Amino acid sequence: MSSDVEEPRDSLSQPVRVTLIGPAFPWRGGIPLLTNELAHRLAASGHTVHVRTWTRQGPARLLPAELHPLATPEADVFPTVREPLSWRNPLQWARTGRRAAAASDVVVLLYYVPFQAPALATIARAARRAARVVVICANAVPHEPRPGDRLLMSLLMRSADAILVHTEAERDALRRLTDRPAAVAALPPHLPATGRSPVGPDGPPRRRLLFFGKVRPYKGVDVLLRALTLVPDVELRIVGEFYEDRARLDALVDDLGLGDRVHTSPDYLPAGRIPELFAGFDALVLPYRTATASQLVALAHWHGLPVVATRVGNFPETVRDGVDGLLCSPGDVLDLARVLRSLYEPGRLAALRAGVRPADGEATWRNYIAALWSLAGVDGGRPRSRTEPTG
Repeated sequence: MSSDVEEPRDSLSQPVRVTLIGPAFPWRGGIPLLTNELAHRLAASGHTVHVRTWTRQGPARLLPAELHPLATPEADVFPTVREPLSWRNPLQWARTGRRAAAASDVVVLLYYVPFQAPALATIARAARRAARVVVICANAVPHEPRPGDRLLMSLLMRSADAILVHTEAERDALRRLTDRPAAVAALPPHLPATGRSPVGPDGPPRRRLLFFGKVRPYKGVDVLLRALTLVPDVELRIVGEFYEDRARLDALVDDLGLGDRVHTSPDYLPAGRIPELFAGFDALVLPYRTATASQLVALAHWHGLPVVATRVGNFPETVRDGVDGLLCSPGDVLDLARVLRSLYEPGRLAALRAGVRPADGEATWRNYIAALWSLAGVDGGRPRSRTEPTG
């Protein structure tokens, strides 16, 4: 977390001028927190850092968070450049790229949704005239693909010098879109600045499970509901904004006879309320059908909560099966029900709680920034010239 930043963060002997372009405060969610934390850590190492964020980051019908920017920061905010940048205004894109290049040795673009790709590609092409450009690709595989997504992503990736992704599967997906150099680095923790939940290993099971985060089809909440019918006397609370038809999910709850066991809070939960929320449950359940990289495991472990997750994305690397959580097959109702039942076997929940440890954020961040510098062609404290190969 930003308040814990200590020098040094990397081994470069000379400062580098860096511009980060992507979601940041007042936008909410994991990617803005990643932008913010990365900026703080680079600045703490003595580098000159500028952050430029969107004034309009996407269509509200596809990105409901566009309608609800944060009024209160969820972490120590890194200042942003006050300049308009809209996903739908091409007049601003090249100008942003030129100004970023003029102030930077390295320009880092944080990408996560295809409709921002044309803007970021234009920025990248303008910035590459004077700076190295690296894309941090948070979603190399769109969660809900639409026609044209692959073309837009390929346009962006071919406009940059190199790409950083968070899983091997994402790098494999990129190889089908571009021949640009790509590296894999584990997604480092970038959590909101809150206290920790008073969850201890010795409390009795509450027989209450939590699903937390955006409710979207790929996250498999319907699978979890069906599995819950096979696990008696356990309640579920769903907390998060709905990116799908809530009426359809409510109808499924009724059809399955779960109305008295499933409780829904269909709104964004401010970060300050997370510790109290997490303290009231036995485990966080992430029944995703597909995934890239998520920090929800790190969030749960920070608050002392075991995690039940599927073997997709970075979950197999962040959940130690049988130690601080349980893993199951994606889209498999019976397998999810099996691990939920095993969660309540005598002594199992207490053992998992005792095994929970917050992620080693410092080591992960060092590796992450080292991978970023390598892709940017930063060598020995200076950026290589545009004529020198980056690999």
